This record gives sequence, C-alpha cells and structure tokens, in this order.
Amino acid sequence: MARDWKSGVRRVLYPAYEARMVRRLPADRMPAHIGVMLDGNRRWAKAVGADTAHGHRAGAANIEPMLGWCEEVGVSVVTLWLLSTDNLNRPASELEPLLEIIAEAVDSLVDERRWRLHPVGALDLLPPATAARLKAAEAATADVDGILVNIAVGYGGRREIADAVRSLLLEHAEKGTSLEDLAAQVDVDAIGEHLYTKGQPDPDLVIRTSGEQRLGGFLLWQSAGSEFYFCEAFWPDFRRVDFLRAVRAYAQRERRHGR
Repeated sequence: MARDWKSGVRRVLYPAYEARMVRRLPADRMPAHIGVMLDGNRRWAKAVGADTAHGHRAGAANIEPMLGWCEEVGVSVVTLWLLSTDNLNRPASELEPLLEIIAEAVDSLVDERRWRLHPVGALDLLPPATAARLKAAEAATADVDGILVNIAVGYGGRREIADAVRSLLLEHAEKGTSLEDLAAQVDVDAIGEHLYTKGQPDPDLVIRTSGEQRLGGFLLWQSAGSEFYFCEAFWPDFRRVDFLRAVRAYAQRERRHGR
C-alpha cells in the first residue's frame, strides 16, 4: 500500500518537477552531442525475475523516448552503444536473440522517420543479415532532417582506432605514398578523418547507466574532452527526469577543455 501511494505521488509531482527543470535549462549550455552507454539490461531483468531477452526488450523500448528527450533540449547528435565487440563473444543462445532485438529496435526507429541513423562499429564482425539491416536503416533515413543517431553495434573503441589507422594506411598505399612521407602526415586530424564518426562533433556529454563508472572502451578517441555523468538506474528504468538531471549537471560544469 505504501509503495502504491508513493508511486501515485511521483506520477503527480514528477511532471511538474520535470517541466520546471526544462524551463531552467540554459539553452546556450546544452550539449550538441550526447553519447549513451545503455547499460544494465541483464541486471534489470534479473532484478524483476525475468529472462535476459526480456531485459534487452525493455531496454530497446526506452530508446525512442530518450531520443525524444534529446530533441526537447536541442541535441543534434546522439551515439547509442548497443553492443560491444566483447559482447559478440556471448553464447549464441543469448547473442542471437539480442541481435534480433537490436535490429527490430533499429527498424522501429526507421519507421518513425524522425532521426537519421548511422551505424558505427565493425560491421564485418556481425552476421551478414544484421549488418545488412543496419546499412538499410542508414539508407532509408539518409534524407531525414532530424537528430543524427549513431547506432554503435559491434563497437569497440580500440577497434575503431585500429580501423582508422588501417584505413589511413590503405588510402595512402593506393596513392603510392612512401613510408617516410606517410609518417610525416600522420597526426591527430589525419586519424580523426578515418574514425567511424568522422565529420561529427565529439561528444560533449557521455551518460552511463547502471552505476558503473568506467568507459569500457566507448568513444575512446572522441571523449578526450567529454563530460561524464553516471546514473545508478539500470537502462530500462532510465527516466526523463534522470536525463534532465544529466544535462543539468553538464550545464552547471565549467568546461576547461584542457586549460
């Protein structure tokens, strides 16, 4: 009874609290690019006595609302880490349903016609059918005038940097560049032009749910100057109020950019 009463009070009070938070957010201090580590689906499922697939489905269902919150505060780029390269080593009994849940979630985003999707990661490590659906999602939303959403599947920060360097080397090999000339040209900008997120602004804010306070390989190169926000809630329980608290905390920080 006490729990039901508290839930009822929250349903009444939180909308007013959230509306006040939105009004007080400084528009000129909002992040342009937010990276989100959608962590805690399996632990959430265990906590509610459900199987792992149920946790992943609950997490997938929270993606569209979160993108709506990003639109609300003027974010222009969002990177969602849905599956790491390490996750690809999970047992097939868990990995195959997870890949299908991710593909269905991406298909749902395509159907909304609100966001421009861009897969990032080592797509060659994914099953061909999954990679094909991600590429099709990108093609289907290429003309959408909305938030750019990076779908990080089969993603690892170290793998991304290695792929960027490999791409840079192959590009110059085709041009016949000597090793000496290539060594003189390799710098931060040259590598940056070959990252999965080339041409995009680096993330201003990285959010990780589930209480874990580590990057785990997420956007290693791009997040050098990012602000971080760690939320205790498991991803399926991540609410609008949690998101608003994250961007409010970001707005209140003094960004020194190494100075």
